[in-house]
Amino acid sequence: MDHHDFWRGIILYGINAATYKMALGKSLLALAVRGNTSVPWEDLSREFLQQYVDRLAQGGRPQMGIPSRKTTMERIVARYTGGAISLDEAVQEVAREGFTDVIPRFQTIGTDKEIVAGRFYEFDFGKNLTLKDATFALAEGNQGELLDELESRWSLLEGAFIINQGNSQLANNVRETYLLQGYARTNLTQNTPFLQAYQGNVCFYCSEQMEDGDVHIDHVLPRQVICHDEIWNLVLSHSTCNMLKSDRLVAAHYVVKLIARNENIMGSNHPWKHKISAQLGTRPHDRAAALRRHYENTKAVIGPRYWGGSQGYVPATDLFYRRLITRLNNKGITP
Repeated sequence: MDHHDFWRGIILYGINAATYKMALGKSLLALAVRGNTSVPWEDLSREFLQQYVDRLAQGGRPQMGIPSRKTTMERIVARYTGGAISLDEAVQEVAREGFTDVIPRFQTIGTDKEIVAGRFYEFDFGKNLTLKDATFALAEGNQGELLDELESRWSLLEGAFIINQGNSQLANNVRETYLLQGYARTNLTQNTPFLQAYQGNVCFYCSEQMEDGDVHIDHVLPRQVICHDEIWNLVLSHSTCNMLKSDRLVAAHYVVKLIARNENIMGSNHPWKHKISAQLGTRPHDRAAALRRHYENTKAVIGPRYWGGSQGYVPATDLFYRRLITRLNNKGITP
């Protein structure tokens, strides 16, 4: 077998949950054509970013098969092309987050890592990538044919992902809106004591008491969609409830509960009430309507993959609604 056979084995028989292998394949060929042998990580990141910028400019088709998710590269490109971050900042984000899976796994045919191991490159993760003679041989040969195969395979994957995602155009439009308004993850642990008080120290999802050592902060509407860590969407939960919910869409009764929890905050003198007011509205009705709009937007992206709650949870007997703080701030709201 020659280098082309091994290369085609990677491209045609790889297991692809996203389109990263196609973008990396094109990046490797482009770098080889330029004669680069030892490629600094920043240069690799810049080339990889450009591959996705060019690809997504063609129509923004989904790059991953999971309906509720966008790839890291889609999120970075959207923020860069939308003006939220500079080119250098985008390259830095790609360097940190873009290669976690694809660099170690690219040289694999199917699930076999031994057939092609180290044939096309070696790498010192986060520092540099060294191209091998096999890659230069590909670039010196019929490179156009290999690029056409990569383009074709990339298009086939996008087509399969569109089928999985249903109304992908609407979903992508919603995602783009949140991506441009969003930001990178922040440290949420400092919010725990604050949230405990306004949540009545019960798990948001099962309504059982919270205990030290098993308190998790969760995004009610999945962060994969809304792309921020704003307090109006953060709740405390048990680790098991958090795991069971995962990134699914919660049932509508949890939206009612989140509205009530937010009104508990609005009834206080905490400075964060002003942030919630600025983000959701100055009146209770406006805040409730805004949160429901976010919920419907999330549904457009994820689809109706509902999670109704932990086993045995009954909204009508939820302890949260029996707390004095909730009764004081939500006189017109019932579970």
